[in-house]
Amino acid sequence: MDGVTRGNSRPKRLTDLGIKNLSAGPTRREISDGKNGLFIVVQPGGRKSFAVRYRVNGRSRKLTLPRGITLAAARKAAADAIHEVEQGHDPGMAKHQAREAQRIAAANTFRAVAEQYLEREAKKKEGDRLRSLEWRRALLERLVYPTLGDQPISAIKRKTIIELLDAIEDGKLVNDKGPIKGGATMAHSTLAIVRKIMRWYAVRDEDYVVPIVPGMARIKPDERARSRVLSDDELRSIWTTAEQRSEPFAAMIRFMLLTACRRSEAAALTWDEIVQDDIGPCWLLPAARNKVKVDLIRPLSEAAQAILEAQAQIGDCPYVFTYGRRPLAAFSQCKDEFDEASGVTGWTLHDLRRTARTLMSRAGVISDHAEQCLGHLLSGVRKIYNRDDFKPQKKLAFDALAALIARIVNPPESNVHQIPRRG
Repeated sequence: MDGVTRGNSRPKRLTDLGIKNLSAGPTRREISDGKNGLFIVVQPGGRKSFAVRYRVNGRSRKLTLPRGITLAAARKAAADAIHEVEQGHDPGMAKHQAREAQRIAAANTFRAVAEQYLEREAKKKEGDRLRSLEWRRALLERLVYPTLGDQPISAIKRKTIIELLDAIEDGKLVNDKGPIKGGATMAHSTLAIVRKIMRWYAVRDEDYVVPIVPGMARIKPDERARSRVLSDDELRSIWTTAEQRSEPFAAMIRFMLLTACRRSEAAALTWDEIVQDDIGPCWLLPAARNKVKVDLIRPLSEAAQAILEAQAQIGDCPYVFTYGRRPLAAFSQCKDEFDEASGVTGWTLHDLRRTARTLMSRAGVISDHAEQCLGHLLSGVRKIYNRDDFKPQKKLAFDALAALIARIVNPPESNVHQIPRRG
């Protein structure tokens, strides 16, 4: 072997200059350093690396050292390895275990686990799939991955999560576009998604303990239930502003008020869902797109039909309220601009649904009929025995709602005349 002398002479020690001058041969070569089992390997292509030979339980083992280290560093690593052997440990096995732990950690980063969770949800059949799947993915990309994404999920501590929620609530997160709009509600939603992913992972790993505990929520349960209903003045301002704007978002606002639907239902409304029924044009919302998981039919008032007729159908795009090929999104930005134009703030798109339900009662619509308009099913025995679809009643209810909105937006002139005082 190169580097080894004959007879009783000890092998020559390697030198930096000698290593530099080593030339590649036709086959792989090993040149010993003469101590601690250290040797250098010269490949036919010229690449050089250090390794250490040692014995464990009478069997020969080899430990390859990191590439690019110096001779001095290699000697120290070799001495450390031999010391480990003398202590009864196998340094090669330790290196393998460390590499395996690193591989597992890389596969179990929060981002990797979250993507596995989202992928499995996406594979579910349409009726069982999360309707907010893409919204959750966008929230993770925007708020969570920059902080937690590359950390092994098992290494994420409660303190780290709390610090992230604080930053979201206080509006201190920024990205390449500037500050990210936050608040307590956004922090609360973020916590809910992170908790869901961590619990999903805990089911699959018996050693994992979810670091989230009670008390981390940013909104109390009684504060989450909103009661905001638009006043007549607010409704008038919002409706008038929406009429004056030609954008699909503004049209969707009026449509939501007239149909008492949810934001997600209106945003993804397709032309195929508008059908002709025996009572006139209706919106047939499929089971896969609503909470109760049954087909819902909403008769359309003339005012709602007029809004649909005013929407341009873009090529073969299936969506009614759209700027191109996709359903409406980026609601926060659209609504901020709309609020500025209307002068009405502090309301959400879901408040339109609550306002519509309140207006139905004000218009004299029977409670059961109004609930049917919202897509709420009957409960208990009534659900079992009452199989009526309430289409005629819902038609009257939506017409009454449209008429009341029209009177609020364009109030009739008062017929009351003030009696002049007598002098």
